[in-house]
Parts: sequence; structure tokens; C-alpha cells
Amino acid sequence: MNLLASPGQLRASLLRWLLVCVPLVLVLGFASGMVAQSGPGNVWFDELIKPAAYPPPAAFGIVWTILYVMLGVALALILSARGARGRGTAVIAFVVQLALNLAWSPVFFAAHLMTVALILIAVLLLAATVTAMLFARIRPVAGLLMVPYLLWLAFAMYLNFAFLEANPAMDGVQRSGAVERFDI
Repeated sequence: MNLLASPGQLRASLLRWLLVCVPLVLVLGFASGMVAQSGPGNVWFDELIKPAAYPPPAAFGIVWTILYVMLGVALALILSARGARGRGTAVIAFVVQLALNLAWSPVFFAAHLMTVALILIAVLLLAATVTAMLFARIRPVAGLLMVPYLLWLAFAMYLNFAFLEANPAMDGVQRSGAVERFDI
């Protein structure tokens, strides 16, 4: 029995994985942000003193869209590398780092736990680095696709630290956005 696939079959496999992975990663990423009510419009976040390096809010949507597409492509490259040594471990590492990524927005924006979010993003950066290294062993392009993500995570970790440093009294403070009613 011949286990080798033709180039056409390999391209078709990659295309199928792309059609699953890219939309899945995008939807999960955006769902995390929506659940957390991240960014402007979040009463608690709007009250925070913003660090000097804080980019325009529109930049986050653009950057995260590009990064999630790149992550989906990297994952598809790995999943289509059927029979590659270390593929299962690399996929597990990806799922772990993605779960950490998806948890960050709710921790920071919804729970308002900046210190916990800082620890979480540090662990995420480590997990994403391990994932990129595992991906690079299987498909170097997949590892390279994760480099912008790693750089953005490092920047996001700095921003998390800067927000915490500028707003220590707001760590863990709950703001519902509800109006208080006083009867006189």
C-alpha cells in the first residue's frame, strides 16, 4: 500500500484545514473579545489611565484579525503535515496557548484583574514561544507565521504592565456601568 500522497492531495488537505482552522480561530478570538466587552465602551476600561504607548483602539481589531488569520494558517500547515513527528504535541501546545489567549480578555476586561492578566499573558507568551518552536520543527513557515504573534504578545504584556502600574487602585475594581439611584 502506498502511503505517500500526491502533491494535489497534499494541497487539497491543506486547503481543507485552512477552511476549518482560519475561521475557527477568528471566531474564537472575536467571541472572547465580545464576551469580555474589551476595549472602548467598557466602563471600567474607559476610566483607566492609558499608557503613552497605547495605540488607537482601531489598531487592536486590525492587528488581532491579521494575527488570528496567521495563527489559523500556521495550525492548518501543521494539521496537514500528516505523519510528521511531533505533530500531536505541537497541536496540543497550540490548543493550550490559544486557550490562554482566549482567557486573557475576560480576565482583564470583564474581571478587571490586571495582575492575574499579567501573569496569564506571561504564561501565554511562554506557551506561544514553545508552540512556535514546535511548529518550526515540523513546518518552518508555520513557526515563522507565529513570530508577529509573539512580538504582539510581548507588546501586549508591556501594555498590561503599564496599565497596572498607572492604575494600581483599579486592579480588581468592579464597575457595572449601572446608574445608582438616590431617593431624596
